[in-house]
This record gives sequence, structure tokens and C-alpha cells, in this order.
Amino acid sequence: MLIIHLAVKSLKNRKTTALLTIFSIAISVALLLGVERLRVEARSSFTSTVSGTDLVVGARNSPLNLLLYSVFHIGNATNNITWETYQELASNPAVAWTIPVALGDSHRGYRVVGTSLDMFEHYQFGDKQSIGFNTGQPFNDLYDAVIGSDVAAVLGYQVGQDVVLSHGVESRSLQEHQDKPFRVSGVLKPTGTPMDRVIMISLQGIEALHIDWVNGAAPNALFTVSADKARTMALQPSSITAYFVGLKSRVAAFRYQRLVNEYRQEALTAILPGVALGELWQLVGSAEKALLAVSVMVVIAGLVGMLTTILTSLNERRREMAILRSVGARPGHIFALMITESLIYAIAGTVLGFLLMYGMLLIVQPVLQMQLGLHIAITLPGLFELILAGAIIGSATILGAVPAWRAYKNSLADGLTVRL
Repeated sequence: MLIIHLAVKSLKNRKTTALLTIFSIAISVALLLGVERLRVEARSSFTSTVSGTDLVVGARNSPLNLLLYSVFHIGNATNNITWETYQELASNPAVAWTIPVALGDSHRGYRVVGTSLDMFEHYQFGDKQSIGFNTGQPFNDLYDAVIGSDVAAVLGYQVGQDVVLSHGVESRSLQEHQDKPFRVSGVLKPTGTPMDRVIMISLQGIEALHIDWVNGAAPNALFTVSADKARTMALQPSSITAYFVGLKSRVAAFRYQRLVNEYRQEALTAILPGVALGELWQLVGSAEKALLAVSVMVVIAGLVGMLTTILTSLNERRREMAILRSVGARPGHIFALMITESLIYAIAGTVLGFLLMYGMLLIVQPVLQMQLGLHIAITLPGLFELILAGAIIGSATILGAVPAWRAYKNSLADGLTVRL
């Protein structure tokens, strides 16, 4: 305890240098732990978005792009699937269920997803969890809308509130469907997936929004179809963006995938979500490793900075060491004192690094949730993070042995000698 007390007193005498050293270590630790936390949580968020779905089918495209726009709502589809093709492929004997989705509209930055009631019955996320409702119920009227938990929280929407949807997803070119407002019929429970950030309406609702549009252009005032008139019409989707497939047997997955990929009437692509995610990890794997390597180098730089600080101060502290020796301190005590100072630097820097990391996550979390639909959980440190912290403290101890050994070797006479 005396050694620790002496080490703390010594650092207080050099508090400016000590605080700067601790802060530099903290920044490097926060960067390393933050990169690791973002990497793990991003993978977890992507992986848990869809489960229980055997295949995702869309227009001919790269598997990764199809996965991103249909499941994660990142980017846009290059083409649609005709309703007739969807019905034919969905009626295949191997298919247990399908969930059609139609994209292309938005509301205040949130994607609108046209779908069927099968979404609430068959869609699963995480550990095969189904969608649940905080309040309200699924849409049962043409102008009903179900909103995700984030939409409700950020925009303050409640069941019964009117919502005006917009055509397109680019904020600079949106055209509002003011003539056909929707009413919130339900608010979903939080899922930690992009489902928290969507507004779901029926496929018939999507058709009603665009019944009087021609080639993606807004209708002329003389040729508009009112909301009430659209309600009386027999609305049927002309096309969808993609659809999710659940098969009666997993064995049939490759056979059905081949059937879709070789479909002659339209150019389509069927992907296995797990395989497409694997391609995504391969694509970003090199960037992950490079970022992790940079973070490790920053940590090493922080520890080397600590070593430099201690070594630089040794020459100024020779008289201090000599006085300690003169009052009974043994060389081993001097060695322990220097090691203890290194430990204090490392432990204080690591603890502050954890605090900085959590502060960074609090700032980054809503941004990632808003822009990419990725939920980054803020939880207690995991085992691997604690191992990293222990490795950093251990490395600091090893590096601290260098100045400790030099202090150990300084003689009493050398410390008391006045150098001119």
C-alpha cells in the first residue's frame, strides 16, 4: 500500500503530464474497443434481421444488392417482379408461404413497405421471433398503416393518427400523396432490426396511391382518382419489388432457387439469405481487419507514449529516487514504484477508454439506426473486451519494466551527485 501511495503522490506532482498520458491511452483504448463493438454488433444486427426465411426472390441482380434493398432497405431495386410471375412461382408445391414486399415510397426519411398480412404471420427475426404489437393491430382497411417502434418514438405517432406518404425515397424529389392520407392502425414492438424503421401498408394501399400515376409521374389535376373512388375499385398489384419464401422442406431450397434463376418469362434472382450475408462479410472482412490493425497500432502508440513519458522523467527524478534510497527504500522498492506508476497509467487509461467508448456509442447509435437501420446494443463489456483490456494493462506492465529497470540500476551516489 505504501508503494501505491507513493506512486499516486508522484503522479500528482506531475499531474499535467500524467493526465495527458492517461488521456492518450484512453483514446487509443476507446478506438480499439469501439471498432470491435461496432464490428460485432453490426454483424449481429445484420444476422438477426431475418430468420426462418429460406429464400429471397427479386429481379435479376447481384445477391448482395438484392439482400440489401429487400431485407435492410438500403439502396433501390433495379426492376420489379410482375404480379402474375409472383403468383405462379408462389403457387409452386414446394412453397409453404410467401411474403410479397413493394418498395419505392417513404415518409419523412422512413421507408414505406407494401406487403400482405402474411408479413405478421410468417416473418421472423432474431431467434425465430415473430413481429408483435405494442398497440393497435395489423392493417385491415385500405388506408391503414402499421409503423415501427422507431417511427413512433421519433415522430411521436400514435394509433389513429393520420400519415401522408411521399412518392420516392430521395428527400429532394419527394412528391406527397396528400389526396390519400393513411391512418396508423398499429405500432410494432421493438425488434432491433430495420423493421423498427418502416411504415407498412397493404399492397392494395400501394396500388391506391399510384392508381392515377403514369410512368412514375404525378397525375394531372383533371385525371386524379380520389381516395373514396379508389376504395370502390378492384385494386390488384401490378408488380412487387421482391418476396420472401418459406419452403415445406429445406431440401427443396436449391431446387426452387434453380427454378427461379432459370425462369424464362422474367429475369429473376433467388438468394439464400445466409449465403448472401457470407458474401457481405467477405466483402467487408478486409476493411474490418485493416481498421482493427490501425486500432491496435494506435493502442501501441499510446503505450509507447506512456513509456516515453516515464523514461523522459527518469533523469529529472534521479534525486527523488536517491532520497528514497537514503531513507531506507531498497532497489526492489524503486522497481515496484515504477511498475506501479505504469499500472496506474494503464488502468486509469483503460477505464477512461471504456467510458469514452460508451459515450461514442451513445452518439453513433441513433445515427446508424437512422441511416442504415443497424441497431448497436449498448451492453456491459463482453468477455473478449475484458480480455483486450487485460492485454492492454499487461502490455503496459511489461513496457513499464524498462524504466523500472533503469531506475533500479541508478545508484545512490549517482542520484546525489550534482552534475555541472
